[in-house]
Amino acid sequence: QVRLVESGGGSVRSGGSLRLSCVGSGSTFASYLMGWVRQAPGKKREGVAVIDDAGSTSYADSVKGRFTISQDSARNTVILQMNDLKPEDTAMYYCAADTSRRMTTSQALAWQDFGFWGRGTQVTVSL
Repeated sequence: QVRLVESGGGSVRSGGSLRLSCVGSGSTFASYLMGWVRQAPGKKREGVAVIDDAGSTSYADSVKGRFTISQDSARNTVILQMNDLKPEDTAMYYCAADTSRRMTTSQALAWQDFGFWGRGTQVTVSL
């Protein structure tokens, strides 16, 4: 059974930074894609950033230049460094992973059709 556990959410002022981490575990877990998806109350779910096992990345336009996704060499941990946070970044952030090779990073960002999901961590940005 694959499990994804997020950490690092919290509350910050506008312009601040947060670092989200997600650790994947399970006897057969070896991710091809790992990424972050967010959803704010009353809003559509949005792909934020995705990375594949070769290190290729895709970002939502709204976070480009502010957020950076990275992963460790074992490909079971993904980090989202979030800088210059804005109130519109407020959302529940979910870690997601996929072990197939069905999607490119840009497709995964757009479709969010991941096979595995974490429970989420809340990020709140105030003025």
